[in-house]
Amino acid sequence: MMQRAGSRGADTRTVLDGTRTLAVTHETVYRYAQPVTASAHVFRLRPVHDELQAVLSHRLDITPPGEATSFEDLFGNSATHYRPATPFTEMRVVSHSTVRLWAPPPLASPAHTALVLPLVWAPSEQRVLQPLLNAPELPTEELRALADYADGVAERNDYDLVATLLDLSATMKQEFTYMPGVTTVQTTPYEVLESHRGVCQDFANLFISLVRLLRVPARYRVGYVFTGADYDNPEQGEESHAWVECYLPWLGWRGFDPTNGRTVSVDHVRVACGRHYLDATPTSGTIRAGGGGESLRVRVEVRELSSVEAAG
Repeated sequence: MMQRAGSRGADTRTVLDGTRTLAVTHETVYRYAQPVTASAHVFRLRPVHDELQAVLSHRLDITPPGEATSFEDLFGNSATHYRPATPFTEMRVVSHSTVRLWAPPPLASPAHTALVLPLVWAPSEQRVLQPLLNAPELPTEELRALADYADGVAERNDYDLVATLLDLSATMKQEFTYMPGVTTVQTTPYEVLESHRGVCQDFANLFISLVRLLRVPARYRVGYVFTGADYDNPEQGEESHAWVECYLPWLGWRGFDPTNGRTVSVDHVRVACGRHYLDATPTSGTIRAGGGGESLRVRVEVRELSSVEAAG
């Protein structure tokens, strides 16, 4: 289940010129039965800064004290390597970000060409994109079931690329039930297809598998969603959220949120991406000595800033 946003009144909204400003607090607390005496951690909590999303401010507060080193990982994510300086039984990581978002251009195929499925890539392109085209490691029968589902959506859209992706996102929203607690990180895309239940992580994994079988490059995106007043499951804003980005010829990377049946726009704060969740996980680490039992608590708040707050 990746998390709930606070809703401000309509008078505070900043989406007047296609922009929105959001303040995000993401707190993660680890507790251990015994002191951890040696460990190393990686945090991917700084939002993306580009032409559609500007990081106005970002601060990472970590206790216990330690040595922090910032770097860019293999997938272009902003990451922090952290090594605590003292033993601890509790680690608290709090990320504070303020982000301004711009709506992306409308999805539309170029007038001079037809974007139809399955996509065909030149050998040089395929070598680069191959990790994002690989289907999941599943039995042949299960892959065939996934392929049949994907092809059924493509067929009813005359194999038009953009129409198929939009239809697939909307169909998953209609046919699948958002239900926390019924899946785990080991749940496969086929199991989600069979049960029609899960949370955003499951629906993102399934969407990725389906579109890769149509030869559409896809990557897993972790971030936050501002649920405001028009989302069926506002609890999504109380955790990190997951969706999918597809690489479309002449359009670039475009986001699809199958949990909510919509394209990604000014409701979504992009943080980290990768082939799958493990490449983009917000917090991870290795305990080398000590620790014992571990408990985890995560709290996320996504708040929309008024035009006055945003200007300040």
